[in-house]
Amino acid sequence: MKVNKPAQVKGHAKSQKWKDVRGKRCRPPISSSELNSSPVMARMIKEHQASVKKKPTVKRLKNKAKSVSDFKKNSSSGLKKSYSQANGSSVFTMDNESDDSQDWKEYSQSIQGNGVETSADVEDVRPGRLEGDALHYCAERDDRKNHAVLVMQKEQTLCFRGKCFLTCLYGRVEVMGFTIEEGQQSYPLFSPASHCPLTIRALESSDGTRDDKTEAASILQKYLSSASRKKLLKRITSNSSIILLEPMETPLTRFLSSFTELSELFSPPMSELMSAVLDTPLNGLGMIPLVSTVEGLKTSKSYREALSTVVSACRGDMDGCAVILVCGTKNVGKSTFIRTLINTLLNHTTSVDYLEGDLGQTEFTPTGCLSLSTVREPLLGPPFTHQRTPEHMIYYAQSSCESDLDRYLESLKSLWRRRSQSRETPVIINTMGWVKGFGFQLLVDMIRFFPVSHVVQLCHSGTTQCPALTPEFLRTAHGCQTHPPAQTALDEFTESHTPPRSYTHLIVQSEFQDVGRQGTAKHQRTNEHREQSLLAYLSQLQSPDPGPVRPLNSLTPYQVPHTAVALGVVHCEVVPSHMFYAANASLVGLCCLGEKITSRGGPVLLSQAPICPCVGFGVLRGIDMARGLYFLLTPVDPSILRKVNCLLLGAISLPSCVLTTQPGFEEGDMPYVTTDYSFDLTGAGKLRVFKGLTRPSQTGM
Repeated sequence: MKVNKPAQVKGHAKSQKWKDVRGKRCRPPISSSELNSSPVMARMIKEHQASVKKKPTVKRLKNKAKSVSDFKKNSSSGLKKSYSQANGSSVFTMDNESDDSQDWKEYSQSIQGNGVETSADVEDVRPGRLEGDALHYCAERDDRKNHAVLVMQKEQTLCFRGKCFLTCLYGRVEVMGFTIEEGQQSYPLFSPASHCPLTIRALESSDGTRDDKTEAASILQKYLSSASRKKLLKRITSNSSIILLEPMETPLTRFLSSFTELSELFSPPMSELMSAVLDTPLNGLGMIPLVSTVEGLKTSKSYREALSTVVSACRGDMDGCAVILVCGTKNVGKSTFIRTLINTLLNHTTSVDYLEGDLGQTEFTPTGCLSLSTVREPLLGPPFTHQRTPEHMIYYAQSSCESDLDRYLESLKSLWRRRSQSRETPVIINTMGWVKGFGFQLLVDMIRFFPVSHVVQLCHSGTTQCPALTPEFLRTAHGCQTHPPAQTALDEFTESHTPPRSYTHLIVQSEFQDVGRQGTAKHQRTNEHREQSLLAYLSQLQSPDPGPVRPLNSLTPYQVPHTAVALGVVHCEVVPSHMFYAANASLVGLCCLGEKITSRGGPVLLSQAPICPCVGFGVLRGIDMARGLYFLLTPVDPSILRKVNCLLLGAISLPSCVLTTQPGFEEGDMPYVTTDYSFDLTGAGKLRVFKGLTRPSQTGM
């Protein structure tokens, strides 16, 4: 089923596909209707706009970044006359003698001798990490407007924990491969303790002929007081970048912080507390800078070369679109590499298609989904910060596919068939970290099923943890559903014989700390990442207006008749008489079966797991047997809910904090929560069924 499918633009020549699109991001304030993102992100932007609508801003400009002449024209609107000085310098005379006018006077008088300041007027600047005292010299905060302005020099970096909005006022900066330039919209940055901290890096200015001091003074005038402007103007050089940092509070962050165990999610973990810089102009904005002993994203030489190779291939004249499959064992950095690759590609194209094949660590949806998404905005945070509704989605309902390999592969093929084959947008395919046995055979199948142009194989410690998936290896490899073609002695003399399709194979050695090992600190375990993504999805049930968080048990549910939808359990065998016990207080996928649901007056139960479109998720918070009703909480729009005729229950359970933190109940009387249960009893656990698995010896391995 197609959900919120964007309109495709026809008639564009191939040469226009990869032109620089950063100028297209210079636009008026974004509205939720313009943002192809989740309701969470749309509400976040909307709320942020409301909080700053009374103050001047240069975010999301309709036109591209202003030229030098435009800035000079604006800055000279209040001038009476300009008197020539030596070497073509000038001194300005203002209409009034305000503090701002005095600043301009002092600055103009300081420009002597070839129009530049003397070395004594400019602070010493060095590349590297901004930390400690350096932040006091290059950052100033306006307490009235509750924002800070930071001046960065070329190749200087700021690594931090926390969250904020970033607007580039002057120059260029880069975050996770995405370049943010002046005149573009502001972007939300998320750097929680659950993932690697974000790093902001200043880039070299693209225009070396600009009058940097004049333009910078005009920009700073809008955001800082007179004294603060004077201090920062001394830091401005031809390679300076100026960024505006503002606090960010959204329904997502409020909902997550309402749970005790997640209240410190955006603070440094225990291992970084001694490395946090707590006394800077940025701290009150929700940002905590980190010293250089804490590494941000560490990229190896092979990492950077692979990114460059893929991006160059996409920008070149390829026959068709680039299809990049990324694979590797667990905890090797596949998701981070993909986010960086998507962000880098978005510097050159308006969108990137993404096929999700990793059930356990999904990027845009709760765990257990296979999906096809079109990404148009940069990914500047971990998965739970950009949950959104994909164009196409299938609910597999488990975090691993080992119980039914055929259903996994058929679901992926079904998603691929829904993608228009005429699209020239690059495609990135994410895969699971299962690279042994049947997991490796699935990778072989996927490379054969899809028109892959590049295979990026991540590894660590100098080995690939599995055979290298080169085109030569694939000629003799066995998959779960595919096998190498039978070769005969006559093949080389037969004209009809076609050589196997080739692709580029790239090896990336990951070198970050603790590579190959699951995080053990708080918020860093994979099961916690899954819960964070699901909680982020449920945060869409919250009101976009500021205010207290409403617990799920206080929200009004939809009433759905038993006869209107079918109910199915995917992950295990449940006898029909126990189906409602299993489904109550559980997460269900809202799906659309191809055939009409017919009922004989009672509930409709499915006997097997279907492969069908999924439009979202809901919490089945109650079942009324007397009236034949399901009570369902979901953020899905009612117009889409009318198409839903199937509820699928899987192994993806609600986070325990949702059930154990229900206000208004005494301990022991909380709904859906009990301690009167023993897993030691025979049959107390669920029965797991493995479909279609055969011994490796029977598959020719």
